[in-house]
Amino acid sequence: MKRLLPLIAAASLLASCGEKKPELHLYTWDDYLNPDLITKFEEEYNCRLVVDIFDSNEAMLAKLKAGATGYDVLVPTSYMVKVLAREGMIVELDKSKLPNLQHVDPDYLTSLAFDKEMKWSVPYMLAPTGIAYVSDRVENIEPTWRVFERADLKGRMTLLNDSRETLGAALKTLGFSINTLDPAQIGQAKDLVISWKKNLAKFESDQYDSGLASAEFFVSQAYAGDAFQAQEDNEKIEFILPAEGTSVACDDLVISKNAPNPELAYAFINFLTEPANAAANMEYIYYLAPNKSAYELVSQEFREIDSLFLDAETMKKCEVIDDLGENNKLYHDAWDLVRAAQ
Repeated sequence: MKRLLPLIAAASLLASCGEKKPELHLYTWDDYLNPDLITKFEEEYNCRLVVDIFDSNEAMLAKLKAGATGYDVLVPTSYMVKVLAREGMIVELDKSKLPNLQHVDPDYLTSLAFDKEMKWSVPYMLAPTGIAYVSDRVENIEPTWRVFERADLKGRMTLLNDSRETLGAALKTLGFSINTLDPAQIGQAKDLVISWKKNLAKFESDQYDSGLASAEFFVSQAYAGDAFQAQEDNEKIEFILPAEGTSVACDDLVISKNAPNPELAYAFINFLTEPANAAANMEYIYYLAPNKSAYELVSQEFREIDSLFLDAETMKKCEVIDDLGENNKLYHDAWDLVRAAQ
C-alpha cells in the first residue's frame, strides 16, 4: 500500500495540472482593452480571457449570421445592438448581476444612448470619428472631410472600412444627415466617396493607427481613441474634428444568446464598469467610458482632451449612427458600389 501512495499522489498532481480553467470568449475591436485589466480579471476569476477581433459592425454581424458560435460577450456599436436584439442574438440583461450599473453616466443615457434603460446593453466606450494626420508630413491641412480630395496626398490616406462611418462622412460633407433615408442623398454620398477613393491607399479599420505611427499613412479617417493611441508612438500625429460635423459612437457590452459561460460574462461586464477599472481602461485606450464615478479618477491631462469631452457647440454638429431597419440596405448597396468602383 505504501508503494501505491506516491503513484496516487503523482496521478492527483497530473490531474490538477491538467485542470482546464473556465474561458470567457470576447468578440471586440482591435486594441480595445487595457492588457493589465485582462490579467487582473483572469486572476480575480481564475479564468482565461480569449479575445477575437472584428473590424466593422457589419463584419461581426455577418460572421454571427453565418453560424459563428462560442462568444460570451460582444462589443457592438449602439446601433448594432438594436439589430442584434431584433435578430434574437443577445439576451436581456439581469441587472441584479450588474451592481456597477449605478456608476453609468445618467447624462449619457438621457442624451445619446439608444438603450436608455440598459435592457440589452451596458455602455463601454464613447468617442467621435475625425481626421488623424502626421503633422510633419502634411501641409496646410483644414478641418474638413474634403481633405480626402487632395491629390498631393494620393496613396497616403485611408478611410474606415465601415459603410456607415465612411458614407456618413460624405453625407455630413454634403450637408445631409448620417441617418438619411433619401436614396438620392445616399447616392450623392456614394459618388463622393468614390471620388475620394482614387486618392486612398486603402479602406482600413484595424491597422491605420500603426500606419500613421510609422508614417506609412499621412491622413486617416480615425476613431479618436485610435489616434491618441498612435500618438504614443509618434508625437507628430494630430487629431481634428471636421467642421461639417461627424459621428459620435458608443460601443456597448452585450451577452450572446448562446454564451457558453453567461455567469462569467456578467462578471466581466460588471468588472469593466467598476470605476477604477473603467478609469484605467480609459487612460490606456484613450476612449471615454460613460462612467460618472470614473471621471474623477482619470488624470487632469486626460480630462483636458477636448475631442473626448465634447462641448455643446461641437455636439450640435454631431450625430449618433442609428439602426435603420430594412433601410440599412440602402447603405449596404451603396457601399458595395463604392468597394467595386475602380
